[in-house]
Amino acid sequence: MIRLIQRGLMFGNLFHVASPALVERYNRALEHLTGKRTALTDFYIDISGYSPEVGNELGDPLYLNHNGVNRQFILLSTEQRKCPLLDASFSTSQGILKRFIAENEAALFALTARDAVAGELVNSVYDISHPARLFDLRAITVEADTTRGTVRNAATLACKVDTFLSEDDAWFDDVLISEMIQLAGQTGDVTRNPVKLKPLTVEKGNFWTSHFGGLYIFQTLDHPATIAAGDKPQDVPTKYTFDLTERNRIAKFLEFNDLVEPVVKARGIDGAAILRQKMDFILVSAVTEAGVDLAGTTRRDMRMLARQHAHLLPDEFRGLADLVNWAEHGGAWPRISSEHPAYFYTLRAADTPDADLVNMLLAELCPRDARQLFICHKQAFYAAYATWSEAKKEYVAQYLEAEYKADKVGARAALFGHDAPMEPDVKPRDMIARVGPWGAVRR
Repeated sequence: MIRLIQRGLMFGNLFHVASPALVERYNRALEHLTGKRTALTDFYIDISGYSPEVGNELGDPLYLNHNGVNRQFILLSTEQRKCPLLDASFSTSQGILKRFIAENEAALFALTARDAVAGELVNSVYDISHPARLFDLRAITVEADTTRGTVRNAATLACKVDTFLSEDDAWFDDVLISEMIQLAGQTGDVTRNPVKLKPLTVEKGNFWTSHFGGLYIFQTLDHPATIAAGDKPQDVPTKYTFDLTERNRIAKFLEFNDLVEPVVKARGIDGAAILRQKMDFILVSAVTEAGVDLAGTTRRDMRMLARQHAHLLPDEFRGLADLVNWAEHGGAWPRISSEHPAYFYTLRAADTPDADLVNMLLAELCPRDARQLFICHKQAFYAAYATWSEAKKEYVAQYLEAEYKADKVGARAALFGHDAPMEPDVKPRDMIARVGPWGAVRR
């Protein structure tokens, strides 16, 4: 992993905690949440305040994420909104934290100027001992305050100020006045500078979780399903459950829920160019697995490499080549069924609220597309990277540094961005609604 770390592709964009003041604020928040402190004077944290160095020191990589649910967080600066979320247990957690920081940026900027903000992504489930428990995660509520209770004290002071201004004899209430003075010393003038964090509650909806080997849970769609990256779970509430080997059923699930579109037919992108890049990664994967040395090889050498090692080219490469040939030169549309190894490489997520989740699933279905795996599913990428040959590791790391890291926003827009949507195609599917897209359920 040293290549990735040195190139900023792993543990990159973390917030540096180096000053004694920030370290002390972090320790107050850490002790407030967990009862522990760190002796480190220099470390890095992600968007949630999690630090790999602190986790290693404490011998607990889940010190802010006990049991993988109800993630706790520590904010030292609003700049943490630019950081990644390391070792996420749920695909929704980073988005919730980013939204919370964005909607409370002014208040958090003022609060973190003097103290750390500690909080939790709260739901009603504290133990996920069975896959069915995941479906009890209905909504996430963000609760946060400074370690000194500034937000809570400000709310109390505001109530006392209202009482003081509304009741006629409040001028003579020495206890009330004393309490207001004491609280104002901690919070400042809440009448001129209100200290308040907007409440945030987010419906869980559809999500990925690392629990139970990795599960994609689509529960709000017309045709809901659970898709397992590992062993297929039993007794989950969705009508259908697949694993990644059931390619035909997953393809029908994506199609009937209108979750995907062909890359070559997507609007606003150069579909053929994207498929050619996918072919490059498939080619690199195939030849490095065969022991070919790629030292000094650039993307310009890909065509020559393909000619020299044509006998090593897998079906994924040949299928995409046929599709690129159709896109650039016309001719017969290549029939690539869901059983074909290239099928999922030809797709990307359609413009839906679940686009990121679908692209994450597609990345896991297309493991030889290292770029999409890195962008959409970091944990799967790092796990796969550890198994690659040195030649493949070097090529992929060089490519991601040179062509992705240099313009992340542009690359994401080119690969996954959506132009103005076309008019929706509304067609009745009465039979599908009655029996489901995969046919009647056998008992």
